[in-house]
Amino acid sequence: MSESVLTSARYGKDLVRVFRVVRGTEFHQVVEYNVTVLLEGDIDTSYTVADNSVVVATDSIKNITYYLAKISPHILSPERFALHLGTYLVSKYAHIHRAFVTIEKLRWSRITLSGNVDPHPHSFVRDGNDKQTVEVEVDASAGKDKLSAKVTSGITDLLVLKSTGSAFHGYVHDEYTTLPEVSDRVLSTSVDLAYTFTPLSLNAPTDAQKLTFPIPEGFLPGSVWDADNVAIRARNGTLDIFALDESASVQATLFKMGQRVIAENAGVESVTYKLPNKHYIPVNMGYLGVDNSTPLSIFLFFFLGGPRIATGVA
Repeated sequence: MSESVLTSARYGKDLVRVFRVVRGTEFHQVVEYNVTVLLEGDIDTSYTVADNSVVVATDSIKNITYYLAKISPHILSPERFALHLGTYLVSKYAHIHRAFVTIEKLRWSRITLSGNVDPHPHSFVRDGNDKQTVEVEVDASAGKDKLSAKVTSGITDLLVLKSTGSAFHGYVHDEYTTLPEVSDRVLSTSVDLAYTFTPLSLNAPTDAQKLTFPIPEGFLPGSVWDADNVAIRARNGTLDIFALDESASVQATLFKMGQRVIAENAGVESVTYKLPNKHYIPVNMGYLGVDNSTPLSIFLFFFLGGPRIATGVA
């Protein structure tokens, strides 16, 4: 048998479910995360010679995630919490050189009671199925005192629809073309957005337990340390462009969305959108003598399953 070589190795814990309540004097704040943690380092022998002495058990990774979720002052920000968790793991274990933390944040918004403009202090509603996402890589391969990080955040499953303000014409026509050109149509998509921040350096923990994670003072708006506001601007900007753009195509609208995210956030260096078309097709009612095909007469549609995907990077 020819000799085989292990070229890379990474392992960890998937779907650690975290729900945290932060109790203030008047208001409670809540976050719900699905957390995945993967580790790289001097772990090859656990694969090649069954040496488990280099393995931080995935159950321990789960417990560390819960412990940091309990004590971290950064728990309400998924980017900061992911950076804190990754920094702790590469700092605590000498043989672990990279930590990859992925967080999916579920929506919880305060309930506003009927006849009351103020939100309820401790009651919440799941007001959408879209989720905030964060992917963090904390790298200690240059030394435990020379930590660096990469952060990509975004949104998934943001379902949107508008009943006019979208057209599609002027595309290639050849022997394979059956799609009719339209000057007005229903446009619907499920938005997936990912935006990558400029890579950053991190301060190593200074305490014996490696639990501290200081946030730099005077950080710039739009940077990773301003990620909570970046997320709000990215979501609002996506919805604004979708609603207001007289869309000539999904691609053209997508590019305008990416331009806005970059323009409003100085620390974002690239943006990727995926906008799969969710087609609503006019019902053919000609057999009844009913016009449901000319633009101003189309009121009845059926949903055609199976999304068609448009992607773009800005």
